[in-house]
Amino acid sequence: MPNSPAVQKRQLKLGAMIHGVGHGWGEWRHADALPNASTNFAFYKQQAQLAEAARFDFAFIADSLHIHAKSSPHYLNRFEPLTILSALAAVTERIGLVATVTVSYTEPFQVARQFASLDQISGGRAGWNVVTSWLSGTADNFGRPEHPPHATRYRIAREHVQVVKGLWDSWEDDAFTYDKQSGEFFDPAKLHTLGHTGEFFSVKGPLNIARSPQGQPAIFQAGTSEDGRRFAAGHADAIFVHNEDLADAQAYYQDLKQRAVQAGRNPDTLAILPGIRPIVGRDEAEVERRYQQAVDLVSIEDAIVALGRAFDDNDFSQYPLDSAFPDVGDLGANSHKGSSERIKQLAAANRWTLRETALHFARPRRDFVGTPEQVADQIEQWFHGRGADGFIINSVLPDGLQYFTQYVVPVLVQRGLFRKAYNGTTLREHLGLDVPVNRYAVADTEQTGDAEVPA
Repeated sequence: MPNSPAVQKRQLKLGAMIHGVGHGWGEWRHADALPNASTNFAFYKQQAQLAEAARFDFAFIADSLHIHAKSSPHYLNRFEPLTILSALAAVTERIGLVATVTVSYTEPFQVARQFASLDQISGGRAGWNVVTSWLSGTADNFGRPEHPPHATRYRIAREHVQVVKGLWDSWEDDAFTYDKQSGEFFDPAKLHTLGHTGEFFSVKGPLNIARSPQGQPAIFQAGTSEDGRRFAAGHADAIFVHNEDLADAQAYYQDLKQRAVQAGRNPDTLAILPGIRPIVGRDEAEVERRYQQAVDLVSIEDAIVALGRAFDDNDFSQYPLDSAFPDVGDLGANSHKGSSERIKQLAAANRWTLRETALHFARPRRDFVGTPEQVADQIEQWFHGRGADGFIINSVLPDGLQYFTQYVVPVLVQRGLFRKAYNGTTLREHLGLDVPVNRYAVADTEQTGDAEVPA
């Protein structure tokens, strides 16, 4: 079991987002990009091993369950997360493996079993990024009459996660005795049936797989709306977020940490991890050359399509490009609520035109762009300024992760901000999280008085 997070020196947590041909619509057109990267196992293997060699905490695979003709290239053709991470578990040894799986279109038993399996396969390195599915068209792929409302999806999420965690406790840590002499395969007293009946799910259990070395997979979440923040503060071990600047990041950081305290949690065990898209060059000239390469990959036409994602795929090409950002009413309120509200607020506050708004969110920004020392300076500023506990590294250019691990990570290590070597083998150990005590083992100690129950 790792040391208590409270007595460990605070260090950066780093995750690598492996996103195939990229986040945007034009990144696959880079001269060095693999057009089939999103379904190319060799590419995923190379990225995961790069991140592991740099001692990253985890590799992260995002997901969604609905596409249309104008979806980005990566959305159109990509691996299912748990499948690719199971394959990556066999070619990595230490790095955590985090997958996005929705609560709105899955059953808790299925999710509990899949992540428990990945956790066993990887030796305790699995993490679940809990999402509620913001793309409304997803309902059409699962025979649902409509996409659940935003608030309902978070009610589903709370119950879903509660059930999954309960199923992960089906077996106590030492339940399987494997006693060949007596013929006892497991201790019946250490097998537990959940018997859950709730608003959305009815699940008897138990789960048909043992606990892993880390007890339960770590929980990740990305929440910017009020519902999302409340859920994340109460349930997540790590939170993904996209901040506009350091002041915005600090406000979010303070808000989530306070919410964690109000939920009865130690705020130091909740890692807030903004996503950044660093562009690194060995000198100023290379920085500018690489930055311009990234900018040139984003056309205004692609930027307009990308802007529509947060607004129920609204067609923004119907509005004048150089007029003020249009009034779109409540579009996006039942899908990507946090992002759509943020876009509208920034467009209004800065008096941006539609063109300016679209390009601002589609093209790479100037933050975290520079030489290794300059990028490290910004990371250190956000970290020490309590705007982040670490970062999710998103690659803009095909060799973006290689440049970051080769040139920036050594600077962070030299400054004492990041680890020189892995100190453990599980994702929870990397994140400084204790192994959760099995609820039934706690109940047993309460009855016998053998140990104190953790607060």
